[in-house]
Amino acid sequence: MAIRNSIGLIELGSIAAGFNVCDAMLKAADVQLVLARTICSGKYMVLIRGDVGGVEAAIRTGMTTGNFSIIDTFLIPNVHEDIFPAIAGTTKVDALEALGIIESFSVASLIEGADAMAKTANVRLVEVRLAMALGGKAFATVTGSVAAVTSAVDAGAAMIGRKGLLVNKVVIPQPRPELLNEMI
Repeated sequence: MAIRNSIGLIELGSIAAGFNVCDAMLKAADVQLVLARTICSGKYMVLIRGDVGGVEAAIRTGMTTGNFSIIDTFLIPNVHEDIFPAIAGTTKVDALEALGIIESFSVASLIEGADAMAKTANVRLVEVRLAMALGGKAFATVTGSVAAVTSAVDAGAAMIGRKGLLVNKVVIPQPRPELLNEMI
């Protein structure tokens, strides 16, 4: 069985093109559809997983099919295991240590930033919120020691910043417990 530790995403400005791209990507390679849906501000996203070669082939086909509708895209060859529960909203956190937040103008760049945060320091990825009721923006949160969270947030923000899509980054050293109730 192939190792499915790679993910790819295409974010589009057209819903109709999104359906077409999703179909083309699934036909192009042996990949698993993780998420395909409309997102705020009339965009569409397709998130797949599979082995590196399959994801790469599907993304390449999707980019050709989507043409001018593509807003952003990525391929992460060895995604951090915390990404999927954070996107699904199933991460269990009993208490927050320091809290780190990165915010992006695009879903694709945010997931890349969240992966960078999780891989940079000993932090727990709490949530990855993707453009629903956010005006098309996305954000991710992590918890851990102040030093680890600061390092992770800086790495995630730098990743998003390379695309010019960083909205903001914040580290809260001792968050009030009530903030956890507002997450996920």
